[in-house]
Amino acid sequence: MGINILVVDDEQTIADLIEVYLKNEGFTVFKFYNGQDALKCVRTEKLELAILDVMLPDIDGFALCQKIREYHNFPVIMLTAKEEEVDKITGLTLGADDYMTKPFQPLELVARVKAQLRRFIKYNSGEPLREEKLIEFSGVVLDKDSHECTLNEKPLALTPTEFSILWVLGVNQGRVVSSEHLFHEVWGDKYFKNSNNTVMVHIRHLREKMHDSAEHPKYIKTVWGVGYKIEK
Repeated sequence: MGINILVVDDEQTIADLIEVYLKNEGFTVFKFYNGQDALKCVRTEKLELAILDVMLPDIDGFALCQKIREYHNFPVIMLTAKEEEVDKITGLTLGADDYMTKPFQPLELVARVKAQLRRFIKYNSGEPLREEKLIEFSGVVLDKDSHECTLNEKPLALTPTEFSILWVLGVNQGRVVSSEHLFHEVWGDKYFKNSNNTVMVHIRHLREKMHDSAEHPKYIKTVWGVGYKIEK
């Protein structure tokens, strides 16, 4: 079964380069140079991942990411020409799973694409696993087979990354999960100093969706200087 990837970048040379590298890995690429055409593709094609440039000539990548998240939970990787942390945080807050700053190495982007797809397919497959496939705590139910989450019996729309974070915390219910361990389990990458910011942004976004707060947490408790914990 082919894997369809959306690539959106108004710099045609970059979009074309990404397309070449992805096609060399056997992926099917839907390539666009503006947001509106990409949005039409999102509505008509079955996609497994999207790579979005932040700066587009019509609607920006942030707005496009928001539109995608209204209907889909496949991974989204943002591309930004800026080193500013605010761009990265904005993208993650709006539902992106990862980001890369231009200029970037195409092979690194391909590696990140594969890592995101592995996690997405893992949590959306119906393969029989000996590990737990259903977790419940404080009104939250996580179903690993269907990749569905409910909060007080109401559906909670989570991105693959958010689901993974909540799953890791739920599996370790009653124990503190360090930011480093969480990053390693969810992102599968080596932990660096700024990796903690990535974890913090996703935790904050999770809390917003769950109507939780850091000051008086009902679900995710921050253990300062250590990590995060879900009480038993």
